[in-house]
Amino acid sequence: MSKVEKKTVLFVCTGNSARSQMAEALLTHRAGNRFTAYSAGAHPEPVDPRTETALTSFGIPTEHLLSKHVNSFVKYSFDYVITLCDKANSECREYAHAQAQLSWDFPDPKVRDCNNPFAETLAEINNRITMFLQVNDEEAMQAQLANHKPDDKEFVSLQPVAFYKTLTDDIRLKTLMLTHYHGELCVCELMTALAQESQPKVSRNLAVLKKSGVIIDRKHGQWVFYRINPNLPQWAKSVIAQTTENNISLIDDALYRLMQMNNRPNKVAFCK
Repeated sequence: MSKVEKKTVLFVCTGNSARSQMAEALLTHRAGNRFTAYSAGAHPEPVDPRTETALTSFGIPTEHLLSKHVNSFVKYSFDYVITLCDKANSECREYAHAQAQLSWDFPDPKVRDCNNPFAETLAEINNRITMFLQVNDEEAMQAQLANHKPDDKEFVSLQPVAFYKTLTDDIRLKTLMLTHYHGELCVCELMTALAQESQPKVSRNLAVLKKSGVIIDRKHGQWVFYRINPNLPQWAKSVIAQTTENNISLIDDALYRLMQMNNRPNKVAFCK
């Protein structure tokens, strides 16, 4: 049996002192036979001792943890580059030699207001990595597809009723789940993922999400990219995250179509 080549993943955060170190250590611990994980920061700082404490309590080795600048990886190619905070996503939109880039947004545990912020953050990143591993389990995805029948600086003032109304349409719900996973998508990518031939139909649903403040957009050249509003209240972000992470089968066919899409639009250069 031929040896399967491991995929490479670079986790990027602002300081490379907590979230990205956790993600690197977790992925290495859980799937080191399938992935080679690295981490770096746009403005690196020493690894926070509380990061090491949280990982150690989870049974994960910390001896290898070392803070690094993202520029040290600029000549390397990766299967995935994953940003872990909105600031890193803003500064590092797309890595030039990445097969795919994802944007995961987690609160900074250093300023997070809860009983055990580093443990909470570690648990949330672990949940996201569970979803990431599930999506990347190609054999499981193919089996599911075979059995599937198609068919800005202030927090947003968002009322629960208005928010939950945005989730009542299949296109809007799956749009949020897909943008939660990929970080940022344009209309043509969503049309392909959702198998929708009508651009006005997709655009109308995007307009509903944008009007409610759940998503925001940015224009780059001829393309308009949509992403979940980073200023949503944390409870709303958690609803979207947990809905996606616990119902990945709802979008596995959409993820597969998106992976097969040719000529996807280019985003802005990485770290400009």
